[in-house]
Amino acid sequence: MAQTDIFYCEPRKDIGTGGARAARREGWVPGVLYGGGQDPVAISLRINEVNKAYLNGRLLSHLAKIDVPGEEGQQPVIARDVQVHPVKGHPIHIDMMRVDEKTRIDVEIPVHFINEEKSPGLKKGGVLNVVRHTVEVYAPATSIPEVFEIDVSGLEVGDGIHASAINLPQGVTFVITDRDFTIATIAAPSALRASDEDEGEAEGEGEESEEKKEEDAKED
Repeated sequence: MAQTDIFYCEPRKDIGTGGARAARREGWVPGVLYGGGQDPVAISLRINEVNKAYLNGRLLSHLAKIDVPGEEGQQPVIARDVQVHPVKGHPIHIDMMRVDEKTRIDVEIPVHFINEEKSPGLKKGGVLNVVRHTVEVYAPATSIPEVFEIDVSGLEVGDGIHASAINLPQGVTFVITDRDFTIATIAAPSALRASDEDEGEAEGEGEESEEKKEEDAKED
């Protein structure tokens, strides 16, 4: 299962644009903590902790814990919305949702491919054409898969990898349920595709030449 980040936060008294800007100047990321049957609370989180989780790709897809002054224990949470600076690319606002063992959320899980060296198609020069780098699932908030691994052993050129190739953990379901959607394919190498296209064009030109000869003979 995924690593759990721990964020320290402080209640934010000054809400609104002015308060958010002031928090950023002091090295905090303004945010809102909501859910769990409690009223929303304006908070500020340490910018270095938020940036680290964001850059590691964990912020929106991994369970975290938040340490709220004056409240007992660390609360399990997950980020549900992150606003990013349009130029600098770092988080400037974050919404945190309280969760428990009964909470189910939709989340995108990254896909990793293993045993590429055991794929005959890739050995022949084929290319792993990834259609989906992540797969969206419904999962218990307290047990979100960290990654889906797909074994490509034995796959040939032209083979497809579909959702059914993923072994889902208990309690996890795909968001898309109406089809066995494609995740990746083993595509033919570009040189082979070009050769096939050239052969097809040559055959077409040959057929056209024969047809022209027949037409000329009829005219004579």
